[in-house]
Amino acid sequence: LIRMHQHKNEEIISWVPEGVMRHDDRQGNELVTDPDHLMVMNAGSGFWHAEETDADDPPLRMLQIFVRPHSLDLEPDIQHEPIPDPVDGEWRHLFGPEGSDAPLSARNAVHFYDTHLEEGERIDLPTEPGWDTYFYVFDGAITAGDTHLGKTESGLLVDGSGTTVTAREDSLLVAFRINPDAPITRQGTIGR
Repeated sequence: LIRMHQHKNEEIISWVPEGVMRHDDRQGNELVTDPDHLMVMNAGSGFWHAEETDADDPPLRMLQIFVRPHSLDLEPDIQHEPIPDPVDGEWRHLFGPEGSDAPLSARNAVHFYDTHLEEGERIDLPTEPGWDTYFYVFDGAITAGDTHLGKTESGLLVDGSGTTVTAREDSLLVAFRINPDAPITRQGTIGR
């Protein structure tokens, strides 16, 4: 249980590939985020919430991602949506900037993807000229170029340079395509 608390000037994304995360907030939302749903809490000028798992819930493994918004004190909002089924060997686009084709949005120039790879499968990291790609091995082991990465290890490609990753075992990866020149705030609740 993480009791009721406030966030300000942060975009908080809850990605849950295993288990469930229960959310309660002062707007009256009682939401369950699981492998079929994604939550983006656009904290803006202030958003109060609590999180918990129940004793009979399956074990929770998740990433909670904090994105700095482009501006201070934006209107608070919450997005909680079903997400497309994953397709092995393909990137699934889960959130992006407002106006992108992703099912949910964060208020800055960042895109988020996940993929499941079976041992031996290869995939190109999502890139864009002038943007950086940060990638993280949630489960499994991969080779990116000539670098071996295992569970909980990460890499960074800069300036839209591309590379192919190969799964050395069944793997679950996430990738962030980020505009390094995007304006950001530095006054969020976490990591000021």
